[in-house]
Amino acid sequence: MRSSGKGAPESLRTLLDTGKRIHAQKRTDEKKIYSVHEPEVACIAKGKAGRKYEFGQKVSVATTSKGGWLLGALCVPGNPYDGHTLKAQMEQVERLYIKKEHLKTVHVDMGYRGHDYAGAAEVLVDRRGRGQIPKRIWRWMKRRAAVEPTIGHLKNDYRLERNRLKGRLGDALNAIFSAAAMNFKKLLGFFLAFLLRLLSALLPPRFMACKPCLA
Repeated sequence: MRSSGKGAPESLRTLLDTGKRIHAQKRTDEKKIYSVHEPEVACIAKGKAGRKYEFGQKVSVATTSKGGWLLGALCVPGNPYDGHTLKAQMEQVERLYIKKEHLKTVHVDMGYRGHDYAGAAEVLVDRRGRGQIPKRIWRWMKRRAAVEPTIGHLKNDYRLERNRLKGRLGDALNAIFSAAAMNFKKLLGFFLAFLLRLLSALLPPRFMACKPCLA
């Protein structure tokens, strides 16, 4: 006996539809369902020996060249090609930063070759060899690698890898919250350093004189 689920609540009908898709899918199918309660989860190939695949949503991160401040964190569902996420990421960054600071260049890795961005900012794609690139520009291109430990800190220390929010909206909010938390922690560190410097300038120094003890 089969149940169509027409008289069931919306949540139950969604669960039934997901179950039917899981039952009908095959190993070689594309856009398979890997999670019952999060059908949007995608299988992302990492290309690393220790961890070949990750299951979740792809997140694009933009940071400053100096200081490593996070300018944008955009969740891109569907596991698209990295180059096809640059336009959406730059639109987010332009709303938050570029129009005020007049950013001129954007440095990306080789996964962004053939990107879809056609804005005013110059996009410099990383290369394996320097070639005819000037030393000053090459130094900034190599600085792009500093974003990798930033992504690692977002995953391990700011819960980017362990999302507790549901749905695509939860994925997008989790990426923004993780980036905001990291910026706030860096900002608190600057405030603490400034406060200590201010206190050291206001308080008089203490001198401790050590006298020999005669037996």
